[in-house]
Amino acid sequence: MNEVIDHPAQRSAVQSDLTASLCKELSLTLAQFPRVSLGHFPTPLEPMDRLSEKLGGPRLWVKRDDCTGLSTGGNKTRKLEFLMADALKAGADTIITQGATQSNHARQTAAAAAKLGLDCKILLEDRTGSNAENYILNGNVLLDRLHGAPVSKRAGGTDMNAEMEVLADTLRDGGKNPYVIPGGGSNAIGALGYVNCARELVEQASDVGMEIDALVHATGSSGTQAGLVAGLAALQSSIHLLGIGVRAPQEKQEGMVFDVAVKTAAHMGTGLQIERDRVRANCDFVGPGYGLPTEGMVEAIKLLARTEGLLFDPVYSGKGLDGLIKLIADGYFDGMSNVVFLHTGGSAGLFGYPDIFGLPGYEI
Repeated sequence: MNEVIDHPAQRSAVQSDLTASLCKELSLTLAQFPRVSLGHFPTPLEPMDRLSEKLGGPRLWVKRDDCTGLSTGGNKTRKLEFLMADALKAGADTIITQGATQSNHARQTAAAAAKLGLDCKILLEDRTGSNAENYILNGNVLLDRLHGAPVSKRAGGTDMNAEMEVLADTLRDGGKNPYVIPGGGSNAIGALGYVNCARELVEQASDVGMEIDALVHATGSSGTQAGLVAGLAALQSSIHLLGIGVRAPQEKQEGMVFDVAVKTAAHMGTGLQIERDRVRANCDFVGPGYGLPTEGMVEAIKLLARTEGLLFDPVYSGKGLDGLIKLIADGYFDGMSNVVFLHTGGSAGLFGYPDIFGLPGYEI
């Protein structure tokens, strides 16, 4: 006869054992895939108690994926560990990728290529129409070039995937063996990095006896959220995952995330099924468009800099924070105790937007 477990301590121990078993199983699944070491992991999980006190609501935490270490850090490093390993397996000598002008992904890809001794070509799409010198030459663009990656500009609305294939064909004609990485590193290979992040986060919380009620992050090209969706599903986690959109309308954003999550689960080869209702995106904080400042984003970045000493970026995490702050005020997280914000990095992008914060000059 099966024993009925009804004591809280017993239930907690059983859940802890199950979590540990599922985390180990997921680690073994991910170990099947080629991976190169590029980042500093695990990244810290830290409380934001001054912010929590100021906002009220649940206790807030930050998962510091700005501390991955590769060229000022960021979320793309996790994806690039799998993508670059796949490129090396294919015998590539040149990496091609694309993004917006102040692309965090492009910067980390250029750094990863430099670290591995590969050439890197970057195509940048003008999604904002800005020709401000700091925007087109400073911040991430400066770092792209510092890492030795030539940068080529394309007009807004260009089919960037087609442009990368044209460049790849040209390189092949010249005897090169290029490897094309999609914008944001967002495909089934790159998303494995955030399947692994889900495991890492769940283990960190379990180690300190913390139950995470919700995980919030900025979502754009979809690979980060798709990996988290697949990872949390594999771990049978009840964490409420919410992406704050920075570009597309909700229906399109959720559709992209679900598509990559399903492909990621299939790539893992475990038979994992992804339920559509696991994908949630709030796209009310995009403002006038991708990469275009909003008042809420500016105020959120200032608030975090002045309460927690943390730097966030104006394109992704700043808008994600704006969403988090307003949703707390709206009661979205009522009844929850611990909410984690995933810091996807990108503070280098601040130097492309120096005029939006209205900061005074020197005090004499």
